[in-house]
Amino acid sequence: VRWMMYWIVFALFMATETITDIFLPWLPFYYEVKMAFVIWLLSPYTRGASLLYRKFVHPTLSRREKEIDTYIIQAREQGYETMVRFGKRGLNIAATAAVQAAAKSQGALAGRLRSFTMQDLRSIPDE
Repeated sequence: VRWMMYWIVFALFMATETITDIFLPWLPFYYEVKMAFVIWLLSPYTRGASLLYRKFVHPTLSRREKEIDTYIIQAREQGYETMVRFGKRGLNIAATAAVQAAAKSQGALAGRLRSFTMQDLRSIPDE
């Protein structure tokens, strides 16, 4: 549970870090403060990640649990529909390519056979 709390808080930190790295790197000791914050999160003595998780993340997730469940159900349904649609499209493309390849190879074989004279074909053994 401790590591789950850490990784959730760390993921949130990484998401906010991408934005703050654009606007705040000019601050003195910015990178040092970031490094100290990650150490504070990770340290078993301070238990910073557990503190932040219990104080901010868990209450927010609990308050919005029904919304999150609804979004997960919608994503699952839309994902299934999208996979079926792309699967059908992929099968159609593969079938079209197979038919075109068969038609081209049949035409090439017929063209090659037409280039022989009847005498050339009679000289081929019947084995």
